[in-house]
Formats: sequence, C-alpha cells, structure tokens
Amino acid sequence: MPKLNDTQLILLSAAAQRDDLSLYPLPDTLQANARTTKAITALVEKALAEERETVSAAAVHRTDGDVRYGLFATDTGLAAIGIGDGAGEGAPATASPPAEKPARVTKASMIVELLKREQGASLEELIAATDWLPHTTRAALTGLRKKGHEVARIKVDGKTCYTIVAEADRGEG
Repeated sequence: MPKLNDTQLILLSAAAQRDDLSLYPLPDTLQANARTTKAITALVEKALAEERETVSAAAVHRTDGDVRYGLFATDTGLAAIGIGDGAGEGAPATASPPAEKPARVTKASMIVELLKREQGASLEELIAATDWLPHTTRAALTGLRKKGHEVARIKVDGKTCYTIVAEADRGEG
C-alpha cells in the first residue's frame, strides 16, 4: 500500500464520498495552496487519481478550450484508503492498461476527421460540427498546419473545401 500523507488521505476520502469520485471541489478542511497542489500531483503520479473529461462545473480542475477536465479517484486510490476490493494492494498489474481508453472526442479531433474525408469539408460544415465562429474555425485550420498537417483547399461542386493531404510526422524533430 502506498504511503499517503494527511492531505492525500483527506482528498481520497472526500472523493470516495462522491458519486463521481471527483477530488473537486476541495473539502472544507483544505485550501487551494501549494501543499494541496503537491498532494494532488503525487496522487496522479502514483495512479491513485486520474484526469478525465467532466461536464460537472464543480469538478473542473482545468480547461483546454471547450473541454473541461477533472481529477477523479481511481480504484487503486480507493483501495489505498481501504475502500474497494484491494485491487491496488499487491495485486498483479493485470487491470486494464491506460492505452485501452477510448479516444477522446474533441472539436479539434472532429475537424481532423472531417478533413480526412475524400471530399474534405467546407468551412460551413466545420462551423456546424464545432459550433465555432468562422474566424475560430479558420484559426483551427492554421493550428493544424502548424502541427505539421498539410491542409489543402480544393473545389468540390464549385464550393471551396479543405482536406488533409498529409498527416503530421511526429517521429521527427
């Protein structure tokens, strides 16, 4: 069993009392300060807590564009405080590996999927899919170019469309 300090124990205990196992909002006995931040970081590093998307405003830890992220206790974290079946205590590491998590669907990933289509996507289609303003959508296309995607403009039935010609090569540089 991992050694936990008092702050970590309070965070996991409070999370265990919530239906969604969220570490946020912080318990009344804790303040948002460097000590609490360090305790939360240690919980994530030890896989006792994990970051994932959330729709609950109270559980938000950080945001990335339109996506909200929260921190949630894991089964291992609950087992560390004596809750659950003890899968985190001395059990072989046969639990589902993190690589098996489904791919996160974000507005940026929706744009990439639309652009991968043979006919690409028009600006109007991208705007409708993301609910972004036109200038935000064009900025996202520029961002894809900066990440190494080759985004080209093509004409489909007399209409300007965008398509990804080449994927970003993440193996170099």
